[in-house]
Amino acid sequence: MNGELLSIIEVQKYFRAIHIMAMLLLGFGFLMVFVKRYGRSAITATFMLVSISIPLYFLKDSLGIFGGANSDIDRLILAEFGAASLLICAGAVLGRLKMYQYLLLGLLFVPCYALNEWLLLSGGLGLVSAGNFLDTGGSIVIHAFGALFGIGVAFSMTTMKEYETPIESDATSDRFSLLGSMVLWVFWPSFCAALVAPKDIPLTIVNVIFALCGSTLATYITSLKLRGKVSIADIANAALAGGVAIGSTCDKVSPTIALMIGLFAGALSTVGFAVIQSRFQAAIKKIDTCGVLHLHGLPGLFGGLAALIAVDGISMGAQIKGILITAVLAIISGLVVGKILALAGRRKVPYIDSEELIVD
Repeated sequence: MNGELLSIIEVQKYFRAIHIMAMLLLGFGFLMVFVKRYGRSAITATFMLVSISIPLYFLKDSLGIFGGANSDIDRLILAEFGAASLLICAGAVLGRLKMYQYLLLGLLFVPCYALNEWLLLSGGLGLVSAGNFLDTGGSIVIHAFGALFGIGVAFSMTTMKEYETPIESDATSDRFSLLGSMVLWVFWPSFCAALVAPKDIPLTIVNVIFALCGSTLATYITSLKLRGKVSIADIANAALAGGVAIGSTCDKVSPTIALMIGLFAGALSTVGFAVIQSRFQAAIKKIDTCGVLHLHGLPGLFGGLAALIAVDGISMGAQIKGILITAVLAIISGLVVGKILALAGRRKVPYIDSEELIVD
């Protein structure tokens, strides 16, 4: 009976793993086609990044580096989490890498991601006691790490020419981006619940949906207030911020708290896109193509910090230490990787398919 029950749980995990794969390829892929002359390259890069990160994560496990999962399906889900973080990272420099550089980015990113995951979740080096850092759905380990790593890469390798080149979208690219956003929205509960104990899955699913509802409503209201009219870019991106922020506490809080976390995250993300992004990029003369800092970085950090207030009995020291370790490791490793990628070549013109793809 125990073996049969275990088999059922494994099959249920398989379904959630396939949902996550849909998020990786369809959700992230189409979300990033908003650059109107780079859509085919964005989807191709998505294929490449997923295809290199998952086997590389399995290789890491097979070599016994930074621990490992107990079953193949758990290992697949953890590898998919790493692929999601890599796609977030790549969004910061989307359109400014050659296709082989995306593969190089994946080769360099996955070990750094696995190191951070090991330090925070498995008690690596004794920096954070195993089980004390709360991040069930990856607000910090997946989203914040990927975003801050990507910002580090962008800071290291963005040229003035790339900074001055406009990122253009049109009605078609915006529609496809919205489609990607909706795919992510639909499957996000499976992402957060992928490795949750079976008894906690119903609450987790409801919490994630409530958080997404909150961020979607907050995005509309905040975008309208700040811009006078609603920005499609805000809807496609900031509406997802609730899913990012609820990750740390998705199986620990009530639906009411989840809704509040989503509302605040949606407003924070929209302010990021509408107000902070242009000023931040002008100050550093660098470009975050997809605005990953404002969709994944800030809401992810907020979600990790919200756990300090929303969850009783949490280890505040471990939570804060884990967030700081993630931020420092992500930014420093991103800066180094950006330097390496810059040595591997430069695109002649950013944000166009025709430089590397047949477009006739």
